[in-house]
This record gives sequence, C-alpha cells and structure tokens, in this order.
Amino acid sequence: MADAPQQAVEPRRNAFTRFLDGVEWLGNLLPHPVTLFALLAVGIVLLSGLFGWMGVAVVDPRPADAPGVAEDGMIRAVSLLDGDGVRRIFTNLVGNFTSFAPLGVVLVAMIGVGVAEKSGLLSAAVRGMVLSAPPKLVTIAIVFAGIVSNTASEVGYVVLIPLAAAIYYALGRHPLAGMAAAFAGVSGGYSANLLIGTIDPLLAGITQEAARLIDPDYIVLATANWYFMVASTFLITAIGSWVSIAIVEPKLGKYDPTHADKTILDDHMMEPLEPVEKKGLRWAGIALLGVLGLMALTLVPDWGVLRNPETGDRINSPFFQGFVVWILIFFIAIGYAYGRAAGTMKTDRDIIDAMAAALSSLGLYIVLVFFAAQFVAFFGWTNLGAITAVTGAQFLQESGLTGPALFFFFILICAVINLSLGSASAQWAVTAPIFVPMLMLIGYSPEAIQAAYRIGDSTTNIITPMMSYFGLILAWATRYERNLGVGTLIAMMLPYTIFFIIAWSTFFFVWTFVLGLPVGPGSPTYYTP
Repeated sequence: MADAPQQAVEPRRNAFTRFLDGVEWLGNLLPHPVTLFALLAVGIVLLSGLFGWMGVAVVDPRPADAPGVAEDGMIRAVSLLDGDGVRRIFTNLVGNFTSFAPLGVVLVAMIGVGVAEKSGLLSAAVRGMVLSAPPKLVTIAIVFAGIVSNTASEVGYVVLIPLAAAIYYALGRHPLAGMAAAFAGVSGGYSANLLIGTIDPLLAGITQEAARLIDPDYIVLATANWYFMVASTFLITAIGSWVSIAIVEPKLGKYDPTHADKTILDDHMMEPLEPVEKKGLRWAGIALLGVLGLMALTLVPDWGVLRNPETGDRINSPFFQGFVVWILIFFIAIGYAYGRAAGTMKTDRDIIDAMAAALSSLGLYIVLVFFAAQFVAFFGWTNLGAITAVTGAQFLQESGLTGPALFFFFILICAVINLSLGSASAQWAVTAPIFVPMLMLIGYSPEAIQAAYRIGDSTTNIITPMMSYFGLILAWATRYERNLGVGTLIAMMLPYTIFFIIAWSTFFFVWTFVLGLPVGPGSPTYYTP
C-alpha cells in the first residue's frame, strides 16, 4: 500500500512573531493610508475643540523672551473649531500642501533619479553590485550605508531605500526586507554616524541655550556627541543587520511578484552586464568624478561659494542645506553620461521623457502627502504635540530618580514623545529647557543629556506616521505590495525599534557610566552646579 502523501508542515511561529502578526492585523484594520490621514486630520480638529473648550494648558519651559512664548508663559490647546480656526484651515490648506518639506525634496530628487533609471544606469549598477558582492554582506552594507547617509538624509530616503528593495529583488529575496533594512539604518539609526551632519549644530545650539538657564557661559559644541555617534554606528549596523536577517525577512517569507506594480520589476536583473552597459558605467564613473570635483570646489576651498558666507563653516552651510540640488545634478549627469554611451539616450527629448515618467509614478504619494500635510499642520497649530512633550518631561521630573538609571526612563519618554512630535529639533526645542536644567542640577552634563535624547528620538522614527518621510516609505512599499497597509509597515519595522532602544540605551549606560568614556571631544559626563 502506497504511503499517503505528506502535507507540508509550516514552521512553528514563536511568541514574538505571533505578537508582530497581531500588530500587523490590528494595524491593517485601519483604512487606506490616504483615508487614515484624512480621518486623523478631522480628528485633530475635533479634539482641539474639546481641549480648547476644557482650557488644557501647561507651563511653557522656554525662557520668556524665546520666540513663540506667550505673554502669560503658558502653552494652551488651540481650538480649530472656532471662527479663527476655521478661517486658518481654509486659508492655509493649499500652503500646508505646497510647503510640506519632504514633498519638494522628493519631487526634485526624483527628476534626477528618473534620468538615471530610464537610461538603464540603476539597473546596470545594481546588477554590477549584486553579481560581484558576497550576498551575505548585502544586508550589512545596506544598513551601514543607511546610517552614513544621514549626513545628508534625503539621499537615504529618496535613493537608498528604493535601491535596497531593487537589490533584494535582484537577489531573489523579498524586496520589502531590503527596504526595511535601509529604512532602519537611515531613520532608526538617525543619530549614529561617522561624520558630523547638519542636525548636530542645530541640536547643540538648542542644548546650549537650555544649559545657559543654569550656567550662562556654558558652551555646547556641534561635535558634542561625535565619539558616541561613531561607536553607535557599528552597534546599530550589527543590530539592524541581525534583526533584518533573523526576524524581518523570515516573517515576510517568499516574495510573490504578482503582488507588485509590473513597471518596477526587471526580468533582466540577474543577467550579466553587456559590453555596452560596461561602457556606459565607465562613462558614468567619469561623470561621477566630475560632479564630485565640482562639489569639492564649492565646499573645500576658503573661497568655496557654498560654505557658510558668515562663518565659513562647511557643515552648517548652503552646501548641505541645499543638498537635494546635488542629488538632482548627480543623477542627471551620470544618468545622461551612461545613456549616451549605452545608446539609450540620444536627445534632450529622452531626458525630458525620463523626468516626466519619474514624476508620473508618484501619483499616490502626492495624494497621500496632501492629507498628511494637513494632519501635521493641524497638529502643530493645536499645540497638542508641545503639551504632550511638556507633560512627559514633568512626569520624569516628578519620578524622584537621580541615579544614572534615570536615563533609561528619559530615553523611553523621549521615544514616546517622538511618536507625536516627529521633528528632532522641534521636540528638543520644547523639551530641552525642561530636561537639560533638571538633569544638570542633579549632576549630569548637557552633552550626555543630548546624547541620550538622540537615542529616544531616533528609535521610534520608523514606526510613527508623524515622521516626515513615513508616507514616502509607504508609497515605495506599495509598489512591491499593492495592498500593503499601515499595519504591515509598522509591524515590519517594530522589531528594529524594540531592539534598537534596548541595545542602544544599554550601550549608552555602559559607555558613559560603566566605562566612563566621554560622548564627544571635550564633553564631560558630569556637571557640578
């Protein structure tokens, strides 16, 4: 008698995977992301009316002469249901959309990326990297590249994250796993880096002003956290790579290409490079050197036109503030050089068609941004984010903790606040005048306090829709999974948040209080009032 056919047995799912399944299921009960942001915008308007009627307010921790501080020194919930609120909504609806910071960055960058994509450069470059690189190192390289890209963060969001998905697809792996690894590096590891970025002098300035409430002569340098940032780069690379390989990719399973937008799948992704493609890559390399030389001329010499005209600074300068322009120039130059050499681009019409095709693929993202921009603007107008931040800070102040262990609670509170107040500088501008003086008075330096804050601020970026680029990542993901919902994206990124905040907080505690290492050059750990 023949044996009965055995049914395939699915591997057992552990408790953590089942938890993520639950998060995904709950999240996907939510409506389409566009509808969700529209409902959230309406909900904020209604909630502001209730809180405004109740007179919800907290004491503003900022100095009385700081910009935006009310005469009575209070932060009050602002109603958008009264006459002034309704008029503000109607007169700013279009402005909210057009001034939404990521929108312009994405559109400008995609004009350049479209040229590189249409010419065939991106496909050839990805195939060249994939076919020559050890597959086991791909995930590590992607997470590390995401962290380093934070020096000019737009590069990571608009270039590296979709490129990582294409690399994984070329390797026969789930493209969302590649996207998750890149997103974790770019956004979850936002405060780890080998270099000083544009956010460093901004946060240092806010910290310095808060510290001077206690010590009027205190100075906080832009390099205040550099040592700890460099060390954290390797920690986040290791943790992010492990989570990607051990948790996220197995949970996603085998990829089904029928779920994707057919226009983004390239059936030739694993074919060897043709001689004409190699020629195109050589010319693209020459164009790359030309662009890098031009960038150096505008930044390195003392007369560099894109250095800070007042201070001569290279970091806090027009070069980095307008870095999206370099993205545009970079991709147009190397894309056209490749296209001319490979024969895929012959006239200006080919370049224009490529630009138009790139923008036409962003229809869903533009619709999503319209409603997301309204939600973010309404939330800011109501002061609910600032009230949440001050309330969380007061909770920590009242906890009575004074030992180094209080930094675990501090980091956790900052992470929770970040869910509703996504901008690193905006959140720190409100909370630093509370946290910095409070922790200085019990003996901790502003530099160490800022380093701890940056951990909390970074680790929840990847799971909050309040993060400016969350909508863009969602739009990229739906190109590979048409029916993907917010819950799937949050559940995919949640393991990174959990392991990042545990490992990074512990690493900060060991680095600072066990080993006694400084978080940056000239940065003390303790402060004597």
